[in-house]
Amino acid sequence: MSQPTSLHSRLGLSERSIAGFGLTVSGFLGFMGIITAEVLYPNYSTRQDISDLGSTRPPDPVIHEPSATVFNSTMLLTGAIVVISAYLLYRVMDRRGFPITLAVFGLGAFGVGVFPGNVTPWHGLFALLTFLTGGITVLLSARVVSRPFSLLCGLFGAVSFLTLVSVFFFGLVVGGPHPLEFLGGGGIERWVVYPLILWLLAFGGYLLAKAEETTRDTTA
Repeated sequence: MSQPTSLHSRLGLSERSIAGFGLTVSGFLGFMGIITAEVLYPNYSTRQDISDLGSTRPPDPVIHEPSATVFNSTMLLTGAIVVISAYLLYRVMDRRGFPITLAVFGLGAFGVGVFPGNVTPWHGLFALLTFLTGGITVLLSARVVSRPFSLLCGLFGAVSFLTLVSVFFFGLVVGGPHPLEFLGGGGIERWVVYPLILWLLAFGGYLLAKAEETTRDTTA
């Protein structure tokens, strides 16, 4: 495990606590940014895709400001903070697979902000990367935390990942309507995305609490 730098010593912060703070902030930004963009988007319905907030898809993309700027900026900031937090966790965690997938998850979110819905095929690719690695990351996090929080991570990860898989299963294999079709495409997408955002808030808080316990034990 790496030794704390002089800056960390002066501030009383560790890589783990900074990462926890960053992930909590990223979850807050992601949640509130989406809500704010929805409010600023004329006649927006949560049955619409979340990415419509940045831009609808071709051939006739629709962009509403300031909703688009709010949403795209939210994705850029959220993704960047997650990547930085993942790097800090990579420095201190024994299980390196988890922070790597966390970094890819953040990179995907950042790419969604760089490439709005009207930029094909890049937007779709980065959105899929975000959804897929997000669910995997949350599932992997269950292996690096203690119970009962690991059960909660497993629940959030399973809901997100299985909802995403079910979309492809019913669309490509069954060729029939999704059981959650009554929610609309945007409603189903939120069952993929919101568990990831809630996990960012919860996991960040967990890291902050653990860092506090470690500091208390060290100074006792």
